Amino acid sequence: MASNVNPTVRRRRLGQELRRLRELKGMTAEEVAERLLVSQSKISRLENGRRSISQRDVRDLCGVYEVEDQRIVDSLMEMARDSRQQGWWHTFGDIPYSVYIGLETDAESLRVYEPQLVTGLLQTAAYAEALVQGALPETSTNEIEKRVQVRMRRQERITAENNPLRLWVVLDEAALRRVVGSKLVMREQLDHLIELSQLPHVTVQVLPFEVGAHPGLNGQYAILEFTDAADSSVVYLEGVTSDLYLEKAQDVQKYAVMYEHLRAQSLNVEQSRQFIAKVAKDYAE
Repeated sequence: MASNVNPTVRRRRLGQELRRLRELKGMTAEEVAERLLVSQSKISRLENGRRSISQRDVRDLCGVYEVEDQRIVDSLMEMARDSRQQGWWHTFGDIPYSVYIGLETDAESLRVYEPQLVTGLLQTAAYAEALVQGALPETSTNEIEKRVQVRMRRQERITAENNPLRLWVVLDEAALRRVVGSKLVMREQLDHLIELSQLPHVTVQVLPFEVGAHPGLNGQYAILEFTDAADSSVVYLEGVTSDLYLEKAQDVQKYAVMYEHLRAQSLNVEQSRQFIAKVAKDYAE
């Protein structure tokens, strides 16, 4: 198997297939857990791709589900083996949002709403460093540097010559007005934002204060979509101590509709660039 296999996506696909086999068997997660003498939470984590799946797990589950086709078993075992490989982000050690990075790395498109900050994929290194220092004041210098390096590495998807990530970002005006670092850092950040927004696969829209109440008031979220039809879209909600991933079709659809409302209420692309340039000019004064 190629070394560029994304372990996060492999775990997710394998978990979906294991869930399908369980449902075909007409068993609940509780029943499977009881048969294997494990916790129900372990079965749930295996199926949602949040936990590494061993070949032994696959063997045991295939036994419970009475999978007789050896080709299916072999395929699942191979996926389990691939899912235990390490992605590029593992070289940086323990990253709290590694599951999201794995999904983002393999995504074809990403729609993001950010109410407070410039989204990570469009940040300058200086802005990212100031942001981490401010948001996590007890973080060590080495940890700050690592987080910034990871963020810069993630941005390679934006500038890649082949198959770059299609990115659509709606930024609340607050993200432009909140001074992160210094006025100089902000001016450089907004200039960088304008530059990236001119890439054909990057769209940036500003949601001005004058809009008032809108569907994004509950906070930041991202919608990830994938090329492979076997990979369903995911809504990502970032938390302080843990993150939430929504994969049910009705949940994804709800957030997608909300996003369309946000896009409609935002300034268009050219108006957004002009708005960002005006705010950047204010920082230069």
